[in-house]
Amino acid sequence: MLIVLIMKINVSDNHTIREIQKNFSERYPYLKVEFFTKPHEKFKGSNKESMVDPNTLIKNCRSVHGEGEIEIFPSTKVSTLENKFREIFGLHVQVFRKSGNVWIETTVTDDWTLEKQNNEAESFIKDIQGHEESYIS
Repeated sequence: MLIVLIMKINVSDNHTIREIQKNFSERYPYLKVEFFTKPHEKFKGSNKESMVDPNTLIKNCRSVHGEGEIEIFPSTKVSTLENKFREIFGLHVQVFRKSGNVWIETTVTDDWTLEKQNNEAESFIKDIQGHEESYIS
C-alpha cells in the first residue's frame, strides 16, 4: 500500500514567517523556505537584501490577504510550491537545501520535487558524516 504524506500549511495574516518556516522544516528537515520582498525568476536566485526577517507577521509582507492553506505533496516541484505561495498569498518564497554546513538556493534544481531535494541533502550530509567518522577511527 502506498502512503502519501500530504502536508498542509495554514497561512493567515497573524502568523509569523518563522511559524511557516518551522511547519515546513518539520516535514522537510533538510530544506527551508525563506521569504523575500521581491519575486525571483525561475532558475534565478533572490537578493539577500530583500530577505524578510522571520519575526515578521505575514500581513506585513504580502500583497494578497486572506486566510487559507497550501497542500504540499512529496511530488510537488520546488517551482510549483514557490508559485503557489505567490499566487495564493502574494508571498515571495525561495526554497533552500542544506549542503553540509551551508544553505544553498535550489535555483538550478527548481524542477526537482521536494522529496528529491530533501533526500539529496540528507544523503549528502550522511555521506559527509560517514567520511568524517572514517578519518576519526
